[in-house]
Amino acid sequence: MTDLDRDTRILRFLENVHPYDSLKREVLTRIAGVFLDRVAQPGEMIFSAGVPLEGLYLIEHGTVEITDESGAPVSILHGRNSFGERGLARDGIAVTNARATEETRLLLLPADEFHELNQSSKSFSRFFDRTRSPAKERRRDLATQRVADLMARNPITVAPGTGIQTAAGMMRDTRVSCLAVTEGDNQLLGIVTLRDMATKAVASGLSGDTPVSEIMTSNPASLSPSALGSDLLHVMLERKVGHVTVTEGDRVVGILTQTDLTRFQAISSASMVQEIADAYTADEMAKVTARLPRLLMQLVGAGNRHEVVTRLITDIADAVTRRLLALAEAELGAPPVPYLWLACGSQGRQEQTGVSDQDNCIILDDAVTDGDMPYFKKLAKFVSDGLDTCGYFYCPGDMMATADRWCQPVTTWRRYFEGWIAKPNPEAQMLASVMFDLRPIGGTHALFENLREETLAAARKNSIFVSHMIANSLKHTPPLGLFRGFATVRSGEHKNELDMKMNGVVPVVDLGRVYALQGGITDVNTRARLEAAEVLGTISHSGAHDLLDAYDLIAETRLKRQADEIKAGRKPDNFMPPSDLSDLERSHLRDAFVVVRTMQSAVGQGKGMLS
Repeated sequence: MTDLDRDTRILRFLENVHPYDSLKREVLTRIAGVFLDRVAQPGEMIFSAGVPLEGLYLIEHGTVEITDESGAPVSILHGRNSFGERGLARDGIAVTNARATEETRLLLLPADEFHELNQSSKSFSRFFDRTRSPAKERRRDLATQRVADLMARNPITVAPGTGIQTAAGMMRDTRVSCLAVTEGDNQLLGIVTLRDMATKAVASGLSGDTPVSEIMTSNPASLSPSALGSDLLHVMLERKVGHVTVTEGDRVVGILTQTDLTRFQAISSASMVQEIADAYTADEMAKVTARLPRLLMQLVGAGNRHEVVTRLITDIADAVTRRLLALAEAELGAPPVPYLWLACGSQGRQEQTGVSDQDNCIILDDAVTDGDMPYFKKLAKFVSDGLDTCGYFYCPGDMMATADRWCQPVTTWRRYFEGWIAKPNPEAQMLASVMFDLRPIGGTHALFENLREETLAAARKNSIFVSHMIANSLKHTPPLGLFRGFATVRSGEHKNELDMKMNGVVPVVDLGRVYALQGGITDVNTRARLEAAEVLGTISHSGAHDLLDAYDLIAETRLKRQADEIKAGRKPDNFMPPSDLSDLERSHLRDAFVVVRTMQSAVGQGKGMLS
């Protein structure tokens, strides 16, 4: 390739990469000529922390893993992403490690050219501003950002009948890489991207009058404005998409692309999700999940709230489950009828910590026959065995899809719930408690939607069942002793320790489930249930705030204990000696337990119950 051809290639590439697309034409043309070409092979270190940087790197195509000085994953970068600017903004010394994970073509902008552009172009300097304080950096952590704060609002939209040539002109003129295809009041029908234009329109020789509806992606990946940045990363990495719509109901309110994320740093859970999505065996995934304790320790150490930590930890389990389902179908063939894999327990509530077994089940389409059941038996075993390999151990109570009882058609599941509600004996109470925390993971979600609504409505109307569920929720009590002390475990391996699960978070989880039942709340996450109960008036504002504060303290104390155990090289569990806490910490924890007991008492006395 001649220098002229090379410069033209780079120029055309830069024209579609921000912030270079904001530079004047003559500046961009000059810059294209000073970029250096590099090709990094899979596994090759591009640079290491502590070494001088040659300049700013820009990925033309390929993948680069960024890790911190200790080797902990920071982010995974793809085409059009830049890296190395943090070191250039300081003293020219790399502050992270960069390694190619596949053959990667890199463009290197020399350091002196970087600094010149940084001084002469406001758009360039704003884009690569890395001089924020640590406090601001934490607020900008992608994993904990709300999608509403990340998305581009007022997305460019087109009607489904718009011609592809007109749509392409709109994309060119507005400098966007995708358009939302909508009708009516911004009701989302699909999305059309530059890639669609190239691979579906141009490559197929379609007429410019062809409507965009013929090349759009229907039902594209979508999130709500309240989702976390981690949700966005995981959707992009697991589904291998570069554009995600943001919707409220069926209305599109924003669009997020990989370009929108270049200034935000992904935490290591995102790279773990991608590794899992790319894995072909449970053993490969097990190597990823083996890093979960370290992830938990890092997240807790960074000061993340407990609901963020447990959400990210649970996202890993969800990704493992979905990948195992995909591998199972690849081995067994397409399922004979639609099915839905659901998680219950802590995974269902998105509250997994460093200690988790597996609780799951399968709902089958009513068209299933006896001849179809061996397929789902094999699928369930494949996935449950894989989960066990990855550290999500078999449920001691056999609450798993491998049990015939928990792999049944919709009609049977409806009969289960009807029976538990009609005759709430101890087993029915226990099973209903578990099953009210169900959350779809993979498969046909529609199989569960009506069932959830029907079950909540029927349960709420049955006052006897509600009373039994309340009584069942009071079996786990906070560990309060006499004279402002704690009631610790009396014997065994954990004698004189607090059980921060069964006597700590579980009483609040049980209360949240009762409030959800009373208010018809479909959320399964405990904190979301408590917040929704306050909005509905199921509990008072003051009661909700006190209980949320108490839950936060208990849950975060439990997580901090697990992180400390991991840091000390021990396997984390749910037990903690009170002596490990300071006097002030013990006092606050006891006050939190008192709040929980007070709320249990109020529920037990029928305050706030719905008839």
